[in-house]
Amino acid sequence: MPDADLECSSIPLGSMQRVDHDSFLQRLAALFKSSQDVGSIWLTHKRLTHDGEDAEMHPTGDETREYPCLIRATDGGKVNFSTTVDSSELDKFHTAYGTLLKASMVTVLRKRDKKREKQRAEEIARRKRRLAEEIAIEGAKRGNGRHKRQRRMKAASKQEESRKRAQEREEAKSRAKSS
Repeated sequence: MPDADLECSSIPLGSMQRVDHDSFLQRLAALFKSSQDVGSIWLTHKRLTHDGEDAEMHPTGDETREYPCLIRATDGGKVNFSTTVDSSELDKFHTAYGTLLKASMVTVLRKRDKKREKQRAEEIARRKRRLAEEIAIEGAKRGNGRHKRQRRMKAASKQEESRKRAQEREEAKSRAKSS
């Protein structure tokens, strides 16, 4: 059951309630606590360009104006609240907000599976080594050893194709990094 201070009976479902910074952080902590086992929380950050006044077209050279930041939190249902933070107070708010997020996410985030990452890295290294090794084509063209020779020739052609694909991937990565 959600906390009593999260619900506001005077506000209809789905409407966003704007609160001050401290109330926002308190409610967000309560929201994290209530949805710790089950549920999702959506956090939204955006620049607030419209604050209730009529929208006006400004010349393109008006880049000196500083806009407040609108931060929203919702559980996708009946809990919706937001706050606006002026640019002068943004660093202070983000410090408290970041601390709250880190403290709330510690229990939610899954630890990295280092063993699996290590296995994948070893598998990639093994594939690269196999690509680097030459396949020795030996055996008679006719008679005994003919099938073995054919299998090795087929493996050598597959290896050459794999080398070409790997080289193309590396070139594509280098082009993507340079651009």
